[in-house]
Amino acid sequence: VQLQASGGGLVQAGGSLRLSCAASGRTFSGHNMGWFRQVPGEERKFVAGIRMVGGGIYYADSLKGRFTISRDITKGSVYLQMNSLKPEDTAVYYCAATTSRIISSMIAVPSSYHYWGQGTLVTVSS
Repeated sequence: VQLQASGGGLVQAGGSLRLSCAASGRTFSGHNMGWFRQVPGEERKFVAGIRMVGGGIYYADSLKGRFTISRDITKGSVYLQMNSLKPEDTAVYYCAATTSRIISSMIAVPSSYHYWGQGTLVTVSS
C-alpha cells in the first residue's frame, strides 16, 4: 500500500490550500484515513480523520471550522480543505491509513495507522 500526498505549497495568511492523498495497492472501504501534521522538533499531531465507509469525521478541536476532510471511496482518496490559514499551520502534512477499524478514541493517535504518505509541506507566510 502506498499513499501519495500532494497539494502543499506556500500561501499567505488567510489563504486556502487543498491537500490530496491517493492510496494505491489496496482499497480502503471500511477503514480509516486521516491527516496529521508535524513541525520540526515536535510530535506528529492529529488534524482530521474520516471513516471510508459511513463517513464519520473527526477533527482536532483547534482546527474545527477552518479545515474540512472529505473522501472519495471509489478512488481510495482523502482530501483536506484548509481555509483561513495561519502561520502556525505551517508544517509537513502527512496522510495516513489503517487496514482495520479503530475506535473513536484512537482516531487521533498516530500509532493507530498502518500506512503513511511521504508528507507535503505547507508554508503559511504572515
